[in-house]
Amino acid sequence: MKTTEPQMLPTVFGFLLIDNFTLISMSSAVEVLRMANRVAGSRVYQWRLFSASGGPVTASDGLSINADFSIRDDVESSAAEAIIVCGGEGIERYCARPVLRWLRSCASRGLALGSICTGGYLLGKAGLLEGYRCSIHWEQYAAMTVEFPRVNVSRSIFTIERDRFTSSGGTAPMDMMLYFVRRQLGAEIASGVADQFVHERIRDTRDLQHVPLRHVVGGQSAKLVAAVELMESNIREPLSQLELASYINLSRRQLQRLFQKYLLSSPSHYYLQLRLARARQLLFQTNLSIVEIAAQTGFVSSSHFSTTYKELYGNTPSADRIDR
Repeated sequence: MKTTEPQMLPTVFGFLLIDNFTLISMSSAVEVLRMANRVAGSRVYQWRLFSASGGPVTASDGLSINADFSIRDDVESSAAEAIIVCGGEGIERYCARPVLRWLRSCASRGLALGSICTGGYLLGKAGLLEGYRCSIHWEQYAAMTVEFPRVNVSRSIFTIERDRFTSSGGTAPMDMMLYFVRRQLGAEIASGVADQFVHERIRDTRDLQHVPLRHVVGGQSAKLVAAVELMESNIREPLSQLELASYINLSRRQLQRLFQKYLLSSPSHYYLQLRLARARQLLFQTNLSIVEIAAQTGFVSSSHFSTTYKELYGNTPSADRIDR
């Protein structure tokens, strides 16, 4: 997965808090900026909080956060270089027209736009993600793909494309903001920030969030879900397509059509991606050798493993392990 480099790198961020936003995602983003200033010994980054009314906003955990400004404060919003929408639970209920108009106005004034957790849904609703790739929390994955067919929804934990910066939930916004720190202040400062948060590895756009298949296909294909569960349970000794098809009472051709219809992939390619994703986890989370990881994920040789890994992730396994 390749990152399309942004045309500009913002240092002044506005965070738009949406009712029921996820506090961990918002604070993961803001705290990176605070700590980057501390580690760099200079006030490189600035941030301000916005809400629709300018009043406090309640997060999904019940805590109330005070906003600095309302969306009607054009002077303050113009001072920001990027607006990041902070979403959370039930985002569909909070697509207020004034907020959507404001986001479109920000875009028309040349501000970069971003989102964390489910905030990308509002950008999609405002028509501001058409023709872009974006990341969103996996719970919103199916709704995004169905409702906004002209948006390329990615499984990456975060996506940087031109003037759009979108992230999934949890602590993924930390990795997205560390991307900016690394680009602007260098790898040493970014690593120093990560160390302060005991963040063991800075992830990038090649890292994928695990999207439960039921959130991709809904209830449309129980047999596809069963096939993928079989794949996930047989990583070390991969099953053949004939074996998979037999276990779920389909022909090999029917199995191939199922994967192509719902996942736009062949069964063999999807299976390979699952195995490589598992290998990447082992690479970063264990001290197993490359040879042992290849064996654990069903590759007949470490050279074949390294070649296919590089084709997907852009680096060899050994290079990725050194860089972590």
